[in-house]
Amino acid sequence: MRLSHKIFDFFKELKNNNNRVWFLENKSSFNSNQEHIKILGEMVKDRLNNFDIIDKFKLFRIYRDVRFSKNKTPYKTHFGLTWHRMKPKLRGGYYLHIENKKSFLACGFWAPIPQDLKRIRDEISFDSNELKSILNDKEFQSVWGKLKGDEVKTAPRGFDINHPDIDLIKKKQYILTINLTNNDICSENFIERIEEYFFKVKPFLDYMSEVLTTDENGEPLFD
Repeated sequence: MRLSHKIFDFFKELKNNNNRVWFLENKSSFNSNQEHIKILGEMVKDRLNNFDIIDKFKLFRIYRDVRFSKNKTPYKTHFGLTWHRMKPKLRGGYYLHIENKKSFLACGFWAPIPQDLKRIRDEISFDSNELKSILNDKEFQSVWGKLKGDEVKTAPRGFDINHPDIDLIKKKQYILTINLTNNDICSENFIERIEEYFFKVKPFLDYMSEVLTTDENGEPLFD
């Protein structure tokens, strides 16, 4: 399957005409593009299940929640796709963002709940060697680059500002991303590339899963 540049043409037009009247007049074009994206999502899910256990694939709705936003435009100008790993033993997931000149792949933990964030920080504080081994692997970095995410300004409560791994402990998010061009998205081998990139990031997800499904003594939280 190969996606068409018509997806980006539609979003460029939508960006300039982000209103209900225009959207309804062009609903058939949106539906066609969305159907292709759904097919892509299911195909990627099948590929991921070759080396992971995916619970479900989700395509986010085009409609924006404007209740608490200053931006009152009603429609998103991108597609967002996510593949959830099977909980509770597997944590994290995979994400694809398709937007004109702003597409990317992502993986990791965008908004971990407080107890999960504390558990990750505790593990890093105790022993960061396995995580750093994954993140510093040259092949891994050649694909995914450096770990990203917002940070607190100083040491989180209960942690030493002079800890040698304070750069990792300070993080509030643990995210990895790969930027993609429009041509990347529409390339003939795009699905194969997604599979390859996500396969390479799986050790990071597996590490985080092990941390978040065990207690501070390493005992499993689930049967």
